[in-house]
Amino acid sequence: MRECLAMIIGGLQKFSLLDYPGNLAAIIFTQGCNFHCQFCYNPMLVWPSFRASKLKQKDHYSHIEEDDLFAFLKKRIGKLDAVVITGGEPTIHKDLPDFIKKIKKLGYKVKLDTNGTNPDMIKKLIEKDLIDYIAMDIKAPASKYKKITGKATGFEKIKKSVNIIIKSSLSPSNWAGKYEFRTTIVPGLINKDDIIAIGRIIKGADQWYLQQIKQDTELINRKLEKVKQYSKKEIEEMCKIAKNYVKKCKIR
Repeated sequence: MRECLAMIIGGLQKFSLLDYPGNLAAIIFTQGCNFHCQFCYNPMLVWPSFRASKLKQKDHYSHIEEDDLFAFLKKRIGKLDAVVITGGEPTIHKDLPDFIKKIKKLGYKVKLDTNGTNPDMIKKLIEKDLIDYIAMDIKAPASKYKKITGKATGFEKIKKSVNIIIKSSLSPSNWAGKYEFRTTIVPGLINKDDIIAIGRIIKGADQWYLQQIKQDTELINRKLEKVKQYSKKEIEEMCKIAKNYVKKCKIR
């Protein structure tokens, strides 16, 4: 996997109650990704030349200088609890550890969103105590990864990341919910059999979220903006299957 030479900040959401469980957080969007997932709702971060025409929250996605970002974070000390670093894919940036160190020095907790393709970076961040919470997307079983992500990937790296997270200090014996796995459920791409296959990969994990496809903005595959979502009953059945493999499964 090719690594970016420097952190590129593609956007900032100044306030969120949803993205870091139990914490008031700002969200930093990094630019660039090694996947082109069909259901991705941040194509402007995946492709720098992309311009969304109808994105309702497009003010979140504009290039921000690092000095300006840290000036904002310093002003919010005592008002925000945490910072969520998402993308794009943050772990493709070689300077991510140094970037997080600067955030931690301000007293913020840090949550990382990742696709799990850089297990060495994930291990480094956990071992150096640079992240307090991690959310890893499990896109599909191995056989469907290329179809969904648009990229060939060594699935062994995905499995390695899963094992690192489950066995890490973020998974204490007195379970405290410091990590999660997430799967976006899209009709035509993910079905019940896939839930079983993914469940086997993350068996024993603390928590797994099944989330409906986001359709109120432009997606990389525009056809998915009109696909009929799974019914509440259908996704609840998938969640029931998932609970056979993890300690907790919920629907988002």
